[in-house]
Amino acid sequence: MPVLDESLTPVFEEVVRRNPGEAEFHQAVREVLESLGPVVAKHPEYADAEIIRRLCEPERQIIFRVPWTDDAGRVQLNRGFRVQFNSALGPYKGGLRFHPSVYLGIVKFLGFEQIFKNALTGMPIGGAKGGSDFDPKGRSNAEVMRFCQSFMTELSRHVGEYTDVPAGDIGVGGREIGYLFGQYKRMTNRYESGVLTGKGLTWGGSQVRTEATGYGAVYFVDEMLRGAGDSFDDKRVVVSGSGNVAIYAIEKAQQLGAIVVACSDSDGYVVDEAGIDLDLLKEIKNGHRGRVNDYAEQRPGVRFVPGRSIWEVPCAIALPCATQNELDADGAAALIRGGTRIVAEGANMPTTPEAIRALREAGVLFAPGKAVNAGGVATSALEMQQNASRDSWTFEYTDERLGEIMRSIHDRCLETADTYGKPGDYVAGANIAGFTQVADAMLALGLI
Repeated sequence: MPVLDESLTPVFEEVVRRNPGEAEFHQAVREVLESLGPVVAKHPEYADAEIIRRLCEPERQIIFRVPWTDDAGRVQLNRGFRVQFNSALGPYKGGLRFHPSVYLGIVKFLGFEQIFKNALTGMPIGGAKGGSDFDPKGRSNAEVMRFCQSFMTELSRHVGEYTDVPAGDIGVGGREIGYLFGQYKRMTNRYESGVLTGKGLTWGGSQVRTEATGYGAVYFVDEMLRGAGDSFDDKRVVVSGSGNVAIYAIEKAQQLGAIVVACSDSDGYVVDEAGIDLDLLKEIKNGHRGRVNDYAEQRPGVRFVPGRSIWEVPCAIALPCATQNELDADGAAALIRGGTRIVAEGANMPTTPEAIRALREAGVLFAPGKAVNAGGVATSALEMQQNASRDSWTFEYTDERLGEIMRSIHDRCLETADTYGKPGDYVAGANIAGFTQVADAMLALGLI
């Protein structure tokens, strides 16, 4: 494990002591702190103002109960969260995740990552995250609606277009955003479009928002390939997951000439040597809320492999787009054996520290989620711009803006890494570039 700069070791120890049992949060904090040694040496003013310690403590943590009734009339109870981590650059911005695994440590890790991701976009947005341990899987539309209404009844007092602007994440798509926005509108008597992003196109949403995280990840990798004098043409690609991020990463990679041969869900993965049939995958996942084994059943020549790691499928480019810590040391070893040249995180922190170390030692180019998957929140910020001006942009124009933002993030990561003596290190470049932007704003704003 990399050694922390001695000046930062007490900061990390304090984080662990003050936040016991929150392993994902500890992991996210350490990953950033490992990059900041050269920064504190060059900028003692950050240490003098205790910027790093302040960054590691959320400005506000909200936990609330969410009672609702199921279709049988039984009362159900879940827990809701919103962690408003840092607002130095603008109103809090970050998604809501509905999944049984959600607890405070998950939400804090996601919110901490969001600070730096949002800073990298260059947009005026702070970092936050939220969600609930509610599982929408298997629930009726009416049950999901009742849960969302109860969740927003409490959350509404903490959000607003100038305060905190949530969006979707795992388990929160257009259906959930619609129910949440409807309840907010009902409670406030205001059509405040800018309070949520990821809205439907007919009521304030932005073109490309659904596609943005997946598209943005591929735009980032395209820049990585360009830097090596290469392209996606005929590259064999593996994408974990089969939700929005994965589906649209597959779509854009195929548009740029790649052959995407595998995708997955929690049951296992499919291998389609002819290349994933995206129309069929979309129909199964979006039209019928099906599973990837349904894809295998409907497409000849496709192999479904249950309960195993997708990373054993040989590829040139791997895009982990499912969930945190899905790519471990064994998965990294399999990718290295399979000749993988690039790993870029489409999800939030999907690669364990041990796997990152193994990949980098093997010479595999590795790019972190806070840079690679920033396209989603960047397009959310573009949606906020359109809502503020009562405007609507075309798909082509919004996609062009997304591409520009992702290329800028890529270049900024490399330039910052060079500046701090870490040439080619996307992890250091992303962490330092995001941190310094937020740190400078915190210095300018005083003791906040």
